[in-house]
Amino acid sequence: MSDSAPPSKQATGTEDAPPQRAQPPARISYAQYRFLVLSDLYRITGHAKPSALLRYLFHGESYRYNFWMRTCAYAKGHPWLRYTLYPFARLVLGHLVYKLGISIPSGTAIGSGFYIGHFGGIVVSQKATIGRNCNISQGVTIGRANRGRHRGYPVLGDNIYIGPGAVIAGSVRIGNNVAIGANCVVTMDIPDDSVVVGVPGRIISREGSAGYVNRTDYDGKLG
Repeated sequence: MSDSAPPSKQATGTEDAPPQRAQPPARISYAQYRFLVLSDLYRITGHAKPSALLRYLFHGESYRYNFWMRTCAYAKGHPWLRYTLYPFARLVLGHLVYKLGISIPSGTAIGSGFYIGHFGGIVVSQKATIGRNCNISQGVTIGRANRGRHRGYPVLGDNIYIGPGAVIAGSVRIGNNVAIGANCVVTMDIPDDSVVVGVPGRIISREGSAGYVNRTDYDGKLG
């Protein structure tokens, strides 16, 4: 059910809808790029001091992936940086893909405060859409379904926790403040404030992601 899976491996169903494609991120300004980089750091540390940025850039494996992913997206949209910084940033990001086992293309639409809890086995389609303050764990797949009623790509809201080994597949919409349990397989729309577990995923409560998604109060603090 990942972005690279062949059509024959997808769930059966009608093919009455074309794949749903997220629009690629628009060209971002330096201020927007800086905000994204620092909001990701704030989710880890609770602040965005230069010393913390340097520490996690050189010693924080998951944050390092975030930084170079954001840098690729920023540099590619600016003519001069596209031919100077972008090739280097893309090279570094490509190295980290294999080193860390994270495959999240720099063109993926991802909101601020993106938090990778543990690296390894993470695959996200470039055409998926992820909102603000998403916590993603190891072994997570967010990808395409090639057939059926939910043919297309997932759209995730804000403040979402995704547990280890979870799979979100198809043109499903995940609401805000949702917690998705470990090894859960989500192939249907999920409303706000839900807790989802099991295969296939089912809603077991409306307690949402409170307590799992923290340090989201960075608006106004990163100027």
